[in-house]
Amino acid sequence: MLHWSLVFLVLALVAGVLGFSGIAGASANIAWILFVVFLVVWIVSMVMGRGRKV
Repeated sequence: MLHWSLVFLVLALVAGVLGFSGIAGASANIAWILFVVFLVVWIVSMVMGRGRKV
């Protein structure tokens, strides 16, 4: 998921440099959503993993 977030971020940067503001904005939003989902899944897995240690 982090990989796809970085891919969309690079796509947004390239589109922004080339002047495609609509594609850049959409790609930046997708990258942001994927990054937030990644963080939530990562935090949940860290919390769940710590509770199972014996």
